Amino acid sequence: MKLTVRRVGNSLGVILPKDALDAWAIGEGDHLELTERGIRPPARGGLSHQALDELKRSIALAVVRGFTPREIRAQMLANLHRWKNQGTWGPAYDEWQNIAQSEDDGVLFSMMLGRDENAVRLRQSMPFVGLLQQEEVRKLHEEAGG
Repeated sequence: MKLTVRRVGNSLGVILPKDALDAWAIGEGDHLELTERGIRPPARGGLSHQALDELKRSIALAVVRGFTPREIRAQMLANLHRWKNQGTWGPAYDEWQNIAQSEDDGVLFSMMLGRDENAVRLRQSMPFVGLLQQEEVRKLHEEAGG
């Protein structure tokens, strides 16, 4: 289906056919996602990228509140060592390893709790898992799921 870009006030926009809106169960005031591949309705049945990062950030915050930087670093290094031995090493793990080996608590906390692109990207591969009790993590998941 072709959509035409039109002037809407001082911006440009597209008008979506009612059939597409009905099929997506989207109405006025709802949100759509714009990706490299096109416009689409938000994913159903799961958390959006933003909501998922907020969940990971809330887990990180619980870790920061409950553990010292030394304990966090020890858990990170233990997980990273285990994952490397298992062959599940990713590019973000090199960055986390450098952070864990440094003594800069500010960098550690900014990557665990920050809202900038780098912190959000690194939180997708959190090496400080295993510090919180499963019940606490479950509760955070329930809160995030609404």
